[in-house]
Amino acid sequence: MVRLDAPVSAGTDKLERCSLRRVVEFGPGVGQLRKGFGSDGFVSPVRIISEVEAGRHRLAFENAEAEVGPLHYQYKMHTVLTSPLELAMHPTMLDTVEELLGPDILLYNVCYIVKEPGTSAHVAWHQDLTYWGFDSDGQVSAWLALSPATAESGAMMMLPGSHTNGRLDHRVGTDGSNVLDNDQYVAGVDETDAVLCPLRPGEASFHHGWTLHASRPNASGDRRIGLNIQYLHPSVRQTLHDMDTAMLVRGEDAYGNFGTDVPAMGNLEPWAMEQRAKRETLVKGTYVSTLEAT
Repeated sequence: MVRLDAPVSAGTDKLERCSLRRVVEFGPGVGQLRKGFGSDGFVSPVRIISEVEAGRHRLAFENAEAEVGPLHYQYKMHTVLTSPLELAMHPTMLDTVEELLGPDILLYNVCYIVKEPGTSAHVAWHQDLTYWGFDSDGQVSAWLALSPATAESGAMMMLPGSHTNGRLDHRVGTDGSNVLDNDQYVAGVDETDAVLCPLRPGEASFHHGWTLHASRPNASGDRRIGLNIQYLHPSVRQTLHDMDTAMLVRGEDAYGNFGTDVPAMGNLEPWAMEQRAKRETLVKGTYVSTLEAT
């Protein structure tokens, strides 16, 4: 089994013991979102785009990969490709985030997360906000499926209410199959109440930065492709340096805590690619600094 509470790989049978408690599937209105997000620390699924549209965006992603190579876990992709920028700024996406975060929204990061079929790649139990150096939890993580995210393909699992416990201790492991930078993980997680969050292409889940989540390997015959998008309230501040960047996508920024990312004006333009690489180095360096300080 694959143990998601330790940096060692071993199988998938524990998934059957997870509580597959259904989360309310929301329709066009998002008035119920805040309540579920506040109590559980996540909401899922929320329909953002159609499956046909999701297929178009998957094609755009895979065409870009054919040109420059794998794009898994590369940061700030909205600054070099128009497809992730379009998705991160989609009105339904921003309407949902506004319900959870308020009318003023910064787009902090966008990256593709890919699990190839038949591999041991998995994501250990962790909390997003542990690594980022922010001074508050005014943040929402969105995960938009571009291919089916199922129990077989390794859909995300969430632990309801875990966001209310604040930051938990994370360890650094040596398991090469954990796709997280530096192989971070939370040890000893009780998965009894874990909730599987399957998504059809075009659906998204939204979770709080302190919500414990994980996912198992992809045992399906297709790639599991998701777009991970990080949104912030403008009041959030980076505590480790003054070079962090974001982009205002709705409302106003009355704080000016971040430099400004330049949105993609085309696809894979050399100047934009160079700037993206520099910004990624800064963000990942922040993760390392945060881990070293714990």
